[in-house]
Amino acid sequence: MDREKLLEGMESRKALFGLFFSFDNRLQQAGDQFYEEITCKQFFLLICLSLFKEEAPTINDLSEIMGSSHQNVKQIALKLERNGFIKTMNDPHDKRKLRIVPTKKIQDLGEKYVKQEEAFMEALYAGISDEDIERTFQTMSKIEQNLIKIKGEHQ
Repeated sequence: MDREKLLEGMESRKALFGLFFSFDNRLQQAGDQFYEEITCKQFFLLICLSLFKEEAPTINDLSEIMGSSHQNVKQIALKLERNGFIKTMNDPHDKRKLRIVPTKKIQDLGEKYVKQEEAFMEALYAGISDEDIERTFQTMSKIEQNLIKIKGEHQ
């Protein structure tokens, strides 16, 4: 089956919409094969966790940045905690809030896969210029903002 032939003549906006889903599936498949210890979604949570420098995030903080539901993020976090990659702690100011804190096991994981991660990124972006990557990032960021706006309008 030639995917390009199937998409021939399709409006670019509709084809791109479908490509988002296909891309998500392929990225998850590649990521799930990459690490022995964690899934691609767990890896994404760990990346998002590393973005918080000032204060350990809550599940709500992570779900917002990940674009996923509170319940999905909580399930991912529970699995990571069971495997020793994170720990949860009560917020000192609000005992109802749980803060997510990385453990040393994350650092060990990063050290173990550093060369493979670099090779994966090189392969993923092979043949794509830095300018195209930046332009794609800007475009995808605008689309994400539109999706956030759409979600807000429907709540």
